[in-house]
Amino acid sequence: MAIAHAASGQVIDLLPTAGPLTESRTVALFKSEGLELMRLVLPQGKTLAPHSVKGDITVQCLAGEVNFFAAGEVRRIKSGQLLWLEGGVEHSLTAVVDAQVLLTIVLPK
Repeated sequence: MAIAHAASGQVIDLLPTAGPLTESRTVALFKSEGLELMRLVLPQGKTLAPHSVKGDITVQCLAGEVNFFAAGEVRRIKSGQLLWLEGGVEHSLTAVVDAQVLLTIVLPK
């Protein structure tokens, strides 16, 4: 079954759900020719394996805390904080506590 993405002009609720963060799901919010947006749900201790993407990314912590690993350094991102990373840099992240993260990927043309 295909994931339904938001339509142009549609309002998207980004805030964490009223219940425990782990009751939410990771979801692709939309993908256009130049941009992809996902809300990631990461239970405490969950790690996204090292990888890279061609386009620039932003990682915005909506709730909780994550450790973001890139270029041999670790950055702690807390609720309300945002990190930008240029394309092609290998990175990974691990939830320090239950977390929801808004991930934006600029898709190169």
